[in-house]
Amino acid sequence: MTPTLYPTRSVATALLSVPRQLRPLPSGWARGLWLLSGALLLAQVTNTAVRAQAPAGAASSVAAAAAGRLTGQVVNEKTGQPVEFATVALLDEASGKTLDGAACDDQGRFALAKIGAGRYRVVVSFVGFQPRTVAGVVVEANAAVVDLGPIRLTPTVQQLGEVKVTGERELVENKVDRIVYNAEKDITNAGGSATDVLQKVPLLTVDLNGNLQLRGSSNIRVLVNGKPSAIMATNLADALRQIPADQIKSVEVITSPSAKYDAEGSAGIVNIILKKNNLEGLNGSENSAVGTRGSFHSLTLNSRRGKLGLNANVGANLFYNIARNDSRRTDFLPEGQQSLLEQRGDFTNLGGGGYGQLGLDYDLTPKDALNLSVRGNVFGYTNARSQFTRFRLPTAPLDEYNRDIDTHNDSRNLDLNFGYVKTLPRPRQELSFLALYTVNTGDTDYNLEQQRWADGRAYVDYLENSYNASRNREATFQTDYVQPLDSTQTLEIGVKTILRNVSSDYRVEADSLDGRSFVLVPSRSNNFRYDQNVYASYLSYGFAVGKTLTFKVGGRLEHTRIDGDFRSDNTTLRTSYTNLVPSVQAAWDVTKDQKLKLSYTRRIQRPSIFYLNPYLNTSNPRNVLVGNPALDAELTDAYELGYNTYLNKSSFTFSAYSRQTNNAIEAVSRTVAARDVIATTDSAQLLLTTFQNVARNATYGLSVSGSTKLTAKWTISGNVNYYYMRVQSPALGLENGGTMHNANLTSSWQFDKGWSAQFTGLFNSRRIQLQGRSSGYRSYNLAVKKDLFQKKGSLTLAIINPFNRQLVFRNDLATDRFTYTDNSYFLNRNLRLSFNYQFGKIENRPARPKKSIRNDDQKEGGNG
Repeated sequence: MTPTLYPTRSVATALLSVPRQLRPLPSGWARGLWLLSGALLLAQVTNTAVRAQAPAGAASSVAAAAAGRLTGQVVNEKTGQPVEFATVALLDEASGKTLDGAACDDQGRFALAKIGAGRYRVVVSFVGFQPRTVAGVVVEANAAVVDLGPIRLTPTVQQLGEVKVTGERELVENKVDRIVYNAEKDITNAGGSATDVLQKVPLLTVDLNGNLQLRGSSNIRVLVNGKPSAIMATNLADALRQIPADQIKSVEVITSPSAKYDAEGSAGIVNIILKKNNLEGLNGSENSAVGTRGSFHSLTLNSRRGKLGLNANVGANLFYNIARNDSRRTDFLPEGQQSLLEQRGDFTNLGGGGYGQLGLDYDLTPKDALNLSVRGNVFGYTNARSQFTRFRLPTAPLDEYNRDIDTHNDSRNLDLNFGYVKTLPRPRQELSFLALYTVNTGDTDYNLEQQRWADGRAYVDYLENSYNASRNREATFQTDYVQPLDSTQTLEIGVKTILRNVSSDYRVEADSLDGRSFVLVPSRSNNFRYDQNVYASYLSYGFAVGKTLTFKVGGRLEHTRIDGDFRSDNTTLRTSYTNLVPSVQAAWDVTKDQKLKLSYTRRIQRPSIFYLNPYLNTSNPRNVLVGNPALDAELTDAYELGYNTYLNKSSFTFSAYSRQTNNAIEAVSRTVAARDVIATTDSAQLLLTTFQNVARNATYGLSVSGSTKLTAKWTISGNVNYYYMRVQSPALGLENGGTMHNANLTSSWQFDKGWSAQFTGLFNSRRIQLQGRSSGYRSYNLAVKKDLFQKKGSLTLAIINPFNRQLVFRNDLATDRFTYTDNSYFLNRNLRLSFNYQFGKIENRPARPKKSIRNDDQKEGGNG
């Protein structure tokens, strides 16, 4: 057999890429000799081509006893192209014990040296291919080189003009550290938005205003493709409406983040994974939908040739909604008297926007990956509202008036992301440098006209305009390093800096029709600036004990500096604090199909601009909301015990958890004299709602999620979360508590001839608040799908809430000074038809790992 020549880089790659579990590295001085021998070998092959021989530096006696060499090339069975960096393992044929291993070079070639005489098995594997075993490999005592020739791996996809995945992913996957909802498997999502998708994710609840909660807590961080976005921090509800459901591949819910993640998000992290394509060739997709509540259109293009990959995505969406509401508030006055406020009205929401994304990834070398991306969004809506008010005071005439209010909101968002990942010589050894710049600007204004009645005729007695221009900028820099100590131990370290700048320039102009026209109201106008800088470092250590126990412990140190001021009146805000955030995770593989997990982590929750913005919206002068720029960060201790099991075609996860937050940020409502808040001579009371660090929040819960395949065509998955929450505020003398639950159920059926159907049900109980409670809701979705054009296209008809014309939300507040009930009625029945078409030709190509910044922080808010 003729020895095969290998270039220098191929030998270096094979030597330095051997998986640690296949070639244990000696410790102490022996490790140094091993590295030195590798260096001598590299020096030798730099001057001469390497022929089949034992590595330099090995003892001659060992070389004589084990002088054999195995070579070969791994190729794609379908295309004949080399499979880069596939893993090759050498096993003893009799015992099955792993003896050696290597990684292929960029031409798919490999070489195993110092092989003693005997019979072996060679196992070749790589992501995206079925493993291949070559049995009966014989190495004779006097053999120099045994060339196995081409070893063909079969892709896990079949090329039929388009890629067809042969293995099906479950709708809900229960992993050790997270739950994954595979949105692309849910046909009822077609034509919807991210809000519709998140409603179906286990452990999450979303009301129709866009408020998102994880296990009953709104203290979560929402990421897109693992990246933060300023638009998410500004108004989460509006941001979720901008992401079409057809662009979402999956949603990850991480309930126990390790020290590597930012310390914020006390309940956990929600990561929305958008569809990306890492296959080679040119391809794309077109998605359109039209419905009674909205429509959208998008176009996606992906291209990859060799080391360069490009992807582009553009789209636009519209939404439309009609709702009405009524409210009643009773104020308890001195001497046993009462005042009564009654309001009723209706409104329409009409809005939409567009988005565009351009991404580039480039493999500088087989071990150096670069990725750049830019994403922009524009979004806006108009809310036209008419509201009637009747106010009764014991000592004053009946006050009745009507207000027509037109609200306009426009926002623009831009994200620029850079990532560089360096794969170092040792397996799993990696260094990455990441940078992110994101900016969101928004403009909100309203115009109102107030009418009263006299002599049977309506007349205008007051006009008001309000403007609020906000901006949120973030610059983030992050460095991470992963160092494997041996096959069972890994060390991770990193540093991160987040520089935030938020501003809100707001003003109110009023016209009382006395001839002055519109005049600025200084008490309700200001220019607010807020800087928040976070400097963090972390250390995480993962290790295994035996074959069934794994542990991960770590700590994160974060220092926060806050600098804010009201420029109009020279009021300043200065504070800083340092927090040490520990985390501990342990997992036990009880059996092959059963896993037990225990975790503890401390989390920080810094308030976002929604909670801080001091802008006073008085479009409804009887109910006013204002932020509090003096809020402190929350600290939460979270514990979780989880159990995963797999039975035949079924999987189940059981979790018990608890969270405790001191100095929790809670919404606090109180009645105050109107003249103390706004420029008026009105002596009546208004309801002022703001946010304060005034409560201790404790939650204890149980959750069960699972999926099963009842038949080859029928799949059912679901989740039930039941928890008890207690909220106490000694400072205000308030406390509240009670049990809550949420659940979802999905049933899918595959018919013949490309037909399929799916039913989804969502159930959410009431929610406990410090001063009251809000009602739950139910929603049902049914969809039928037909594959077209040899599965290149599909047509989906979905009906949302066929049994409920509208959803009703009730909010009750009660204190010793007032009671308040608000009912909102949203028309929600929706018929939607969507079309999808995929075009182009692609080939199987393994994806290089990409990294991006995760700003897993800030308490989100926003009622849409």
